[in-house]
Amino acid sequence: MTDKVEILEKSKVTHDVWALTTARPDGFSFEPGQATEVRIDREKWREEPRPFTFTSLPEDDVLEFTIKAYRDHDGVTNKLDDVKVGEKLLIDDPWGAITYKGPGTFIAGGAGITPFLAILRDLKQKGQLSGHRLLFGNKTSDDIILRDELDDMAGLEVIYALSDESKDGMREGHFDKAALKDILGTTDQMFYVCGPQKMVEAVIENLKALGVSADMIVTED
Repeated sequence: MTDKVEILEKSKVTHDVWALTTARPDGFSFEPGQATEVRIDREKWREEPRPFTFTSLPEDDVLEFTIKAYRDHDGVTNKLDDVKVGEKLLIDDPWGAITYKGPGTFIAGGAGITPFLAILRDLKQKGQLSGHRLLFGNKTSDDIILRDELDDMAGLEVIYALSDESKDGMREGHFDKAALKDILGTTDQMFYVCGPQKMVEAVIENLKALGVSADMIVTED
C-alpha cells in the first residue's frame, strides 16, 4: 500500500544530511530499525523509489527520515536538497530485518547509523541503554550524524573511528579485525551491523573470525 505524506519540517543535520519530518498516515505502524521505500511526488521521480529508515519512534505522531544526500550523481537523495516543506513524498509499507534482538554492540558506517537511531532512541526512552555499545565509523568528524545526541545518551558507550582524519578521542582507521578484537572483549552478545555493503561484509567476516555465530549478527538481508 502506498501513502502520500506531506513534508512538515526539513532541517540540516550535517553538511550532507537532512532530517525530513512528514505527516503520519492513520494506522501506519513500524518497528524501530525498519525502513520503507520513499519516492518524491514529482513528475519523473514517482517511479524512483529508494529505501530510507524511520528515525522517529513508533508512537510518534509524525514520521522522520534522516537522509544523506549523495551529490556526486543525479539521484533521489540529491533531489532532496531542493525538496521543500509542503511537498509530498510517497511511502510504502514498512519492511526490514534490522530490529532489536537484545543487548549488544551496534556497528555503523556513515548513514548506516539511521536504523540504529530509532532503536537507540527507543531504548533511551525505556531507560534500557545501559550495557549497549555503538561503534560508529565515518570519514571525518564533520560527517558524524547527530553526534551531540549520541554523546548525550547516558548508559551508551560510543566509540568513533575516522578513516580520513586524526582527532583526539577518536580511533583512526576502520573497525577491522584488530580493532574489533581490541574493543569488544566478550563476543557473547548481539551484534547489529549497517553501512556500505563492503563495510558490512568485512565487519561480519571479522566478527565470525572472532567467534561470533551468524545467529548473533543482525543486518539487512
